[in-house]
Amino acid sequence: MVKPVIAPSILSADFSNLGCECHKMFKLRADWVHIDVMDGHFVPNLTMGPPIISSLRKAVPRGQKDGQTTHFFDCHMMVANPEQWVPEVAKAGGDQYTFHYEATKDPVKLVKLIKSHGLKAACAIKPGTSVEVLYPLADKLDMALVMTVEPGFGGQKFMADMMPKVEALRAKFPNLDIQVDGGLGKETIGVAADAGANVIVAGSSVFGAEDPGEVIQFLRDTVQDSLKKKGLLDE
Repeated sequence: MVKPVIAPSILSADFSNLGCECHKMFKLRADWVHIDVMDGHFVPNLTMGPPIISSLRKAVPRGQKDGQTTHFFDCHMMVANPEQWVPEVAKAGGDQYTFHYEATKDPVKLVKLIKSHGLKAACAIKPGTSVEVLYPLADKLDMALVMTVEPGFGGQKFMADMMPKVEALRAKFPNLDIQVDGGLGKETIGVAADAGANVIVAGSSVFGAEDPGEVIQFLRDTVQDSLKKKGLLDE
């Protein structure tokens, strides 16, 4: 049983005003913010790293007075040496560390390292990687990420042919958080939700919308309805 989780990607936010942009997303009832860390090696783009995560954590603390707001930082590490950055991201205030299967020689050891630093552990696969590599890891992971674009840049077109991977994961692991990332918006959420994805990363479709809150709610409602029909909704 799983819940809908909507995670706007701040790769599409106003970089001159990231703290306010994160606060805005949480006020609009986003569950997480998705932070894309790129090193220019694993992917050809450079974005942000632990110093920015640390600054954001100071601007967006984990809890508020009611103790209810977690302000969850979902850190997607598109880096060539993911082991190197685990302590830094933990220290900076990340909550979940998503590494790429393609970037490590020992994913099981890396998962243990991530969890030893108090972070949730997730593993991502690129479009060209078989979903079967996740099967031996799934019971050790907090989340699996199926990329629906080639990692490295925002604003790409959603790859619907990745949905059989999501379907296969959901059939085998009904209680696993399954994230999709790339090209998600109102036009594509139905396909992803029907396949069984429950954690939705959305960048330009949220930050570029006239009413970002309405888009977030639409994404959540679509995922919730699909999970309920499948008998997978954690209520």
